[in-house]
Amino acid sequence: MALELRQTLKLSQQLVMTPQLQQAIKLLQLSRLELADTITQEIEQNPVLDDDTPSLNSDLAPGPDQAPAPDQTNKEQSDHTSEVDIDNNSEIPEINWADYANEYEPISSYNPRGSDSEETGSRLDILSEKPNLLSHLNWQLSFIETSEEEDEILESILGNLNQNGFLEAELEEIAEQTGFSVDEVDDALELLQSLEPSGVGARNVQESLLLQLKRLNLAKSLPTEIVKDHLHFLETKNYIAIAKATRHKVEDVVAAVNIIIDLDPRPGQAYSNEEPQYITPDVTVQKIDGEYVILQNNDGLPTLKISAYYRSVMQDKKSTPAATREYIQDKVRAAQWLIKSIQQRQRTIYKVVESLIKFQYDFFEKGVAHLKPLVLRDVAEDIEMHESTVSRVTSNKYVHTPQGTFELKYFFNSAIERKGGGEAMSSESIRQQLKQIVAKENPDKPYSDLAISKLFGDENIKLARRTVAKYREQLGILPSKYRKKPKLK
Repeated sequence: MALELRQTLKLSQQLVMTPQLQQAIKLLQLSRLELADTITQEIEQNPVLDDDTPSLNSDLAPGPDQAPAPDQTNKEQSDHTSEVDIDNNSEIPEINWADYANEYEPISSYNPRGSDSEETGSRLDILSEKPNLLSHLNWQLSFIETSEEEDEILESILGNLNQNGFLEAELEEIAEQTGFSVDEVDDALELLQSLEPSGVGARNVQESLLLQLKRLNLAKSLPTEIVKDHLHFLETKNYIAIAKATRHKVEDVVAAVNIIIDLDPRPGQAYSNEEPQYITPDVTVQKIDGEYVILQNNDGLPTLKISAYYRSVMQDKKSTPAATREYIQDKVRAAQWLIKSIQQRQRTIYKVVESLIKFQYDFFEKGVAHLKPLVLRDVAEDIEMHESTVSRVTSNKYVHTPQGTFELKYFFNSAIERKGGGEAMSSESIRQQLKQIVAKENPDKPYSDLAISKLFGDENIKLARRTVAKYREQLGILPSKYRKKPKLK
């Protein structure tokens, strides 16, 4: 068989993702904060891009062609700190650092109740980061005299604490890692458990509660007995069973339970360094004169423009080399495409929100209970775009409405069919209705998942028991046996 080379012509269609198109798609799915960071990065990398955002002092600052007034020049000169000759200047007072400490920073951070200095601030108040659990425990250990062996064991124990303050490793594992005996590890653990917060270093919630009760001198009491032997009855609020098992009155059991409720089952959570995430909506929908108006939020986003200086350099063909003009021209094209992509992104978001108002008009008027089933295809066909484009636009974008602030993905819900072919309901509306049913139920006889399913069936809504359980878990609602009001007689 002979091998030969041939030339053939072939027609084919192929989607080519240019760098500009990739950038436009990337900008479309970015959140508001990510977009601001991307624009700032582009300004730093592209010299022809300028931030045209007006500053607060732009109206007050003199222009480049304006000379400062004479009195202003004298004022600026007087604002500068003059040099001081320490050796020849005898008027500099000697600072008493002890008085400074007494006046501005009290030696003890403890203030008796009712004292005048109870609300006095400290220099520590300006710290930007609060101490976490490990730093708090290490701070307490710094005041305790420990040996090098204990320090090594404690370091291993601290490294195995989770965010709840619980020890996740077994004592045998820590002993094997450190090379010490289990008894030595146990002694170091007892030292750690004597620190604050009370209950830290426990292996589970039950042990944490027992440590806290011991700290309250309640080691031999009814609350300790309930936590140690009858925690399963406490979970179901079966106070009568606890009273029979402990041979105490129901009133005593209730009082003991109130003590247990005041304890912190996860003591380490109080020292969590997780900061709350605040949401800034990308779009605001307001009803003005009977019509909904879409307002895009551009606060915090730099306003881009192409530098006039580089435009003039590019047009000056006599004194500017050809290579320089070509470089500037490439940067100008990149800047123009970036500005165009950002504008296209804003227009697409506007179209999607406008379409959502059209489909979910009852929601904007009456609330979540009137949310209708909606899929990405409906909005994509309405604005004549692809579903993937709508998906990117609705990711990590938020809209502020008269009903509250929601993610754009919130408006897309699956449909729950009605019996007899009626109008379908959205899954979010079903969840809200489920929440209302549980809020109005009889606490002595809470509805089971099957009973709630039958209640929806009475309204011609097809909802299986497993679906009710799934929606209930999504809403953070406990099962009926945990919602039941405890019997005291």
